[in-house]
Amino acid sequence: MIPIREEAEELLRDGEACNPGQWADHSRAVALCAERIAAACGDMDSEKAYVLGLLHDIGRKFGVKHMGHIYDGYHYMTRLGYDEAARICLSHSFSIQRLEDYIGKWDITVEQQQELRSLLGEMVYDEYDLLIQVCDSLAGTEVVDMEERMADVKRRYGAYPQDKWDKNLELKAHFEEKMQQDIYKVVGR
Repeated sequence: MIPIREEAEELLRDGEACNPGQWADHSRAVALCAERIAAACGDMDSEKAYVLGLLHDIGRKFGVKHMGHIYDGYHYMTRLGYDEAARICLSHSFSIQRLEDYIGKWDITVEQQQELRSLLGEMVYDEYDLLIQVCDSLAGTEVVDMEERMADVKRRYGAYPQDKWDKNLELKAHFEEKMQQDIYKVVGR
């Protein structure tokens, strides 16, 4: 289950008021990319894609966190009854389905890490998980070149696993095949 578009937008505005920052504009950019790609695919719900893109980083509402935003977002959406949005809060950072590939600080407890590792291990990714992963790699606060964004993350954090880099490019190719067109043309870059 997911909220309707207007409620998702209100959740993001509320989150932004609690913790102002570029993450909210990033979430809006991801949502627009997801909506456009889903519409171009023909077999996906563009409204659902938009809402999931908008809420993928909603855990940032609770402060400046790294892995903590994944944990907080998952539990926040779960408490609200939005299981599909909760799922995206977890899956969006893991194109390779391993917690160890997280890029950033591990600012959650060992017990919380175990919980996320278990939840992640039980997931079977669907097209929406993959869509938000690719869109997260296409958007800063606006649409950017995916390889430039990954290089920026590598500069900021000192590393970017090669298999994760390759997986993001594979996801880009996957959606280009589904749409039968260049992803940057679809998202307006």
